[in-house]
Amino acid sequence: MIKGDQLVPVVAYARISADLERDGHGVEDQHNVNDETAAALGLRIVHYYTDNDLSAAKAHVVRPDFEGMLRTLKAGQLPDGQEVRGAIVVADDRLVRRVGDYERFVDALTYEDGRVYADAKGLKDLYNEDVESMGLFGVVIAKAEVRKIKRRTRRSHRRRAEQGIPVGGTRPFGWRADKLTLEPDEARLLAKAAREVIAGKSLHSILVAWSDGGVRTVHGNVWRSRSLKLALWNPRLCGWRKHNGDLVRDAGGVPVVGQWEPIITPKEWMAIDALFSARLGPNIKADGTITDYRTPSHLLTGILRCGKPKADGQICNAPLRASTRADLSGGYLYQCPSRSVGGCGGSARNGTKVDEYITEAVLAKLEERVAVKSETDCVWSGEDELNRLMAKQRKMLQAWQEDQLSDELFFPENHEMELRIKNLRKERTQHALRVQRASAVTEDVREQWESGRLDMAKKRALIREVLHAVIVRPVGGGGRRPFNPGLLDLKWNSLP
Repeated sequence: MIKGDQLVPVVAYARISADLERDGHGVEDQHNVNDETAAALGLRIVHYYTDNDLSAAKAHVVRPDFEGMLRTLKAGQLPDGQEVRGAIVVADDRLVRRVGDYERFVDALTYEDGRVYADAKGLKDLYNEDVESMGLFGVVIAKAEVRKIKRRTRRSHRRRAEQGIPVGGTRPFGWRADKLTLEPDEARLLAKAAREVIAGKSLHSILVAWSDGGVRTVHGNVWRSRSLKLALWNPRLCGWRKHNGDLVRDAGGVPVVGQWEPIITPKEWMAIDALFSARLGPNIKADGTITDYRTPSHLLTGILRCGKPKADGQICNAPLRASTRADLSGGYLYQCPSRSVGGCGGSARNGTKVDEYITEAVLAKLEERVAVKSETDCVWSGEDELNRLMAKQRKMLQAWQEDQLSDELFFPENHEMELRIKNLRKERTQHALRVQRASAVTEDVREQWESGRLDMAKKRALIREVLHAVIVRPVGGGGRRPFNPGLLDLKWNSLP
């Protein structure tokens, strides 16, 4: 019998999904199984890494314990100095479902000779190329299975929508837990609010009355203007349903009626839809700035790209991030993130000097183009068509609500107009964005920039107008070297 001190010390990767925890299977239960499995294979688990309910298949999901395990395996020891000579995973499809993660795992585990790896089927030699290839093949199969599951899920959602079956999740306000039967008190509140909005009452006044009456959301929270607007704008109120942003319709273009009890009539909801849709437009503030994204704190975040070559000859191309450096003139550094988060860690530049150089290059380019009159200076050409379609849609809606137009005639033509109006509004927003950016490109653009009249969002918008990206080439040779602008490769956009 092998004694405990003779077992090979390894780490274990155990993942417990939320549904297992709800069923009473905790992390400790999974650990007991792993300990028994490990002991039977001559292994001793010295640390558990657990990423509960985090998908291994989604590229944007960061699994902290998985990244920590890779660092431990490469170092060959835990942060406290305890030796680690391998890893055990009960379900290897929970470990990795993407090829890149599998390669990183194998690289970390085989960083030194003599490491061991085991899964539910027993020990595997990851130093053997055939075994590694089979592992990669398994990851590819797992990824294909994930895609298949996603396609089945999308088809299921579409089928349920076309059949008028309620979706899962928390019950909607106004309905009971079965999502079919009305909750009388809540339904009356929604019906009254819908008719008051149609009559011209503001959302704010309705919210004040609800707050005074102690009305809360299904989660027990205070109602806000946005949440009330979304509740009233939801076609579920009249028995319809949206899928991917559009009403679910039959072959004739008529909306599919769901299996739940409606709160208001379709004509009332169409009136609300027309009312809220008429208020849609570009998200423009009083100063003309369109703010539909979060503005970074540094000028070139997301614009600078790492140009260090990889083994296959391609550049890293990871976006450089800004980090504070008290020992550096200017106080911050643009650098490529580490390999654990998708970069290579191989490029870094003084942030202040890069900002100064790129700013001068951008201003020079803008000044070259300032004499060229851009087409964005003219009025948007689609305004008349948009107004005409919206007026026509209002007349059709009124005729339908007064029973002067049948469903068979109203819905197909209204649907076509909705799509065209949606596209025109998108064009209007894009035009407004171009006009906003072009408005700053005047003869005194340099003075505006240097005087502080342009905020960070407007400066970055101007940079994006002329620059697609800046590739930061590696300095080479190690150590600190003088700033060399020749290692910044500016990729210019074509401007009119």
